[in-house]
Amino acid sequence: MVVLLLAEQVTKIDWSKVLQALKAYTGWTLAAAAGLTMVSHLLFGGFDQLGRRYVGSPLRPAQVAVVAGICYAFTLNMGALIGGIAFRYRLYSRLGLAAPDITKIYALSVLSNWLGYLILLGALLLAGAVHVPPRWGIPAGLLPVLGVACWALVAGYAAMCAGVGRRRFTLKGVPIEWPGWRMALVQGGMSIANWLIMGWIIHLFIGGRVDYPTILGVMLLSAVAGALTHVPAGLGVLEAVFLTLLAGALPPYEILAALLAYRAIYYLCPLVPAVAAYAVLEARARR
Repeated sequence: MVVLLLAEQVTKIDWSKVLQALKAYTGWTLAAAAGLTMVSHLLFGGFDQLGRRYVGSPLRPAQVAVVAGICYAFTLNMGALIGGIAFRYRLYSRLGLAAPDITKIYALSVLSNWLGYLILLGALLLAGAVHVPPRWGIPAGLLPVLGVACWALVAGYAAMCAGVGRRRFTLKGVPIEWPGWRMALVQGGMSIANWLIMGWIIHLFIGGRVDYPTILGVMLLSAVAGALTHVPAGLGVLEAVFLTLLAGALPPYEILAALLAYRAIYYLCPLVPAVAAYAVLEARARR
């Protein structure tokens, strides 16, 4: 599906105009996007800090920050299997964490990330801010129903954290306890802020020519599409969804230029210090 959507759109793009659009970005726009990227990645790292508190780990916040920074940068660029799972187990185990605690930290970070996603997507679907092409065959009346379903999942999680039902259970021999309602509120708040910032960065590169709720809605749809296809960094998925859903609102070359700039600053720039930090940790481990 991604290949077909890309093939349909890419043939219509004037690549010389894409380059011109990239060159037209001002230093202020790039600096603002870089600043927002830093805040977003700090929020990503904050999910692991919540996980540290959840499992009662004696690790210092600085240790967790380094591991989380490396893991999220690799997750964004290479997928959750490498960055989210493999890197976490390798780095956290060296710091003395047991496998069940590493699993809980990872699970809590993933849950935190998608908690805010469901809240925002539900709101946009209920507000009618998300529009899909008629050829997709999705009835317009179904979108609010999906919005209610998103909020129902969030409500169920909030209820469990508030003490409804069993607080503790065992999964494959590992005792698990639902986080408290205060932590659930922090999870939701941090995640909502993070998704809003990601949408804001793309909105900056679009230049405000499309309203922010629309950009946010398209970005949320592309995120779940990337997760379902398991394509590392959502490569091609993000572009296909944006080019399809914003067709007619902006020229394709402007959309592609905005997404290339977004990828460069949000995905590739954080990867550089992450690679350097990981190399240092590996060198220390060998010594």
